[in-house]
Amino acid sequence: MTHRPVPSRSRTPAALRTGTAAPGLHRGPLLRTEIALLCVALALLALACLGPVLPASLHQHDFADGRTLWGIPCAMDVLSNLPFAIAGLWGLLALRRVRPGALDVASRGCAQLFFGGLIATAAGSAVYHWAPGDAGLVWDRLGMVLPFAGLLGLAAAGRVSQRAGALAAAAVLLAGPLAVAWWARTGNLMPWAVVQIGGMLVVAMLAVPALFPLRQRALAVHLGAVIGLYALAKLFEAADHSVLDATGWVSGHTLKHLAAAAAAWPVLLAVHALGAAAPHGKRPAYPGLPQTMVWGQNGAHSGVVREPLHGSSAK
Repeated sequence: MTHRPVPSRSRTPAALRTGTAAPGLHRGPLLRTEIALLCVALALLALACLGPVLPASLHQHDFADGRTLWGIPCAMDVLSNLPFAIAGLWGLLALRRVRPGALDVASRGCAQLFFGGLIATAAGSAVYHWAPGDAGLVWDRLGMVLPFAGLLGLAAAGRVSQRAGALAAAAVLLAGPLAVAWWARTGNLMPWAVVQIGGMLVVAMLAVPALFPLRQRALAVHLGAVIGLYALAKLFEAADHSVLDATGWVSGHTLKHLAAAAAAWPVLLAVHALGAAAPHGKRPAYPGLPQTMVWGQNGAHSGVVREPLHGSSAK
């Protein structure tokens, strides 16, 4: 009597064997870096919910430059949002030139959210500065939630795991509108400050390569440059009237928009580097841009976490 061999059962999930699951997004034990990021998130949540009331300034709509140009009120503050839209459109086009497989699923999705969010930020901020008021500020801040979520997701996906990146972006997408709604209802800015400033502090923490080395197939964004430019933007914002008094022609808030839009440049460079790394000697999509390393952080050749093609259960 002939016995047919019993096929061995693989412990690999069927979705991974057939390639239908996104690598790195399936369930698995938490990494230590994921646990650390979760603890920071819980601390920020506690601060947002239990922290002291932070009232908005009585002069928050009193911008230095109210000049009307070409029929546009507060023209410099309105028109200085154009770089956000340009960077967003440029980034979305550049992402289309990145070959499949060069980026993991979470990084590509967060990059799309970031660049799309820049366009929403340009629209929301332009509407607000056309006629500054609480109603317009709601749309301004809701637009800002999208690039914040995309950037934090990119940082977490690049330095922790795909799962962390996807969840970080989702958390900001949930917390951001809730913080805006809470401010609109109560006047308490603390939850929004946690979303904005706390989120950037988390990005700064993830920028330390000794603690969070860059993962393979993640987007190699120079997070230090992003944080530096965003910090410069906040300084310009605080010195709105002083900058206009000193220059006589441009306000601090206008320069704030330009510096914040420039913070998208490191992300654009990282996407361009992937497009320029096309196989068989293909020319870069944007040959005029400087070349950047794909797997380096802050100019370093080391600090890259290599992964197998399908990732481990914890990635």
